[in-house]
Amino acid sequence: MANPVLVEVTRGRLVESVHRGAVAVASADGSLRLEAGDVSHPVFARSAIKLVQALPMVESGACEKFGFGDAEIALACGSHTGTPRHVAVARGMVERLGIDASCLVCGAAAPSGNAAARTVAASGASATTLHHTCSGKHLGFVAAAIARDENPDGYGQPGHGVQLAVADALACMSRTPIDAMTVGMDGCAVPTFALPLADLARLYAQIADSSAQNGPRREAIRRVLAACWAEPELVSGAGRTDTVVMSALPGRVYMKTGAEGVYCGALPDLGLGFALKIDDGAARASAAAVMPLIERLVPEARGLVKRSVLRTASGIEVGAIRNSAAYGRHLDRLGSD
Repeated sequence: MANPVLVEVTRGRLVESVHRGAVAVASADGSLRLEAGDVSHPVFARSAIKLVQALPMVESGACEKFGFGDAEIALACGSHTGTPRHVAVARGMVERLGIDASCLVCGAAAPSGNAAARTVAASGASATTLHHTCSGKHLGFVAAAIARDENPDGYGQPGHGVQLAVADALACMSRTPIDAMTVGMDGCAVPTFALPLADLARLYAQIADSSAQNGPRREAIRRVLAACWAEPELVSGAGRTDTVVMSALPGRVYMKTGAEGVYCGALPDLGLGFALKIDDGAARASAAAVMPLIERLVPEARGLVKRSVLRTASGIEVGAIRNSAAYGRHLDRLGSD
């Protein structure tokens, strides 16, 4: 059975394209508040679980050892745009760790933000590993390895202690056994884990309400969330959806996008977690689908992010990216205030 159409792309009076997908919303007790589409199908979480990938750094004592604060923790959770500040925070982490930035297995990459990429290109300088959108995550892995008295060499391999710690955190909070997860390689050359979409929502429900976690894990989750709300621009970038919403609603909404149409988040006031996946991996569709979900649960989020429209090069509006009526009916099951 095909997943429902969540997003439609219109041109004139016609629906020109559609994006199917699945959505799950879970409570901390593991029950599902919403399931639209096949939420039992495993999906690679990609960058949507960077918060969990940052937990070994915090739990290991690396922040105390190296003097990392909110900025460094937020960057470790981030898919940043490579602005001068992003790079400066990353460079500071490199200096405190006493490493060479070339050891980061993500490799050198141009900034993901257009303005930052143009600045680097205009300067005539070459992009470095610190410009890579995932450099903060990689520095967090290296910091965790050193703090755990492990050799950071090979930190990106599935059998390294840091990656095993990530897998253990995923398993504990999602209720998915480690041996039931599929492990692949992410675009930045570290493991990425596939688990059922419903379990990703359950994972984020545990982040929203961490009271069931042991003391150190609970404190680590709260510390990471606080850092992301304190430095939302380091989690993404100015004007980007994650940064805009977390800047406006600190303590109420944590959200993180991932490649191939994945979006996850936590709503602490409600003790809920959510996860969605667009079948064809289109980022335009995941961005369009996530805000109505958040707005339905947190009315104060309404209007924070403008709906997407299609325009010609001269600025004439010719279409829109909108939610389908079917998706609206699924969201109606959540209720509204």
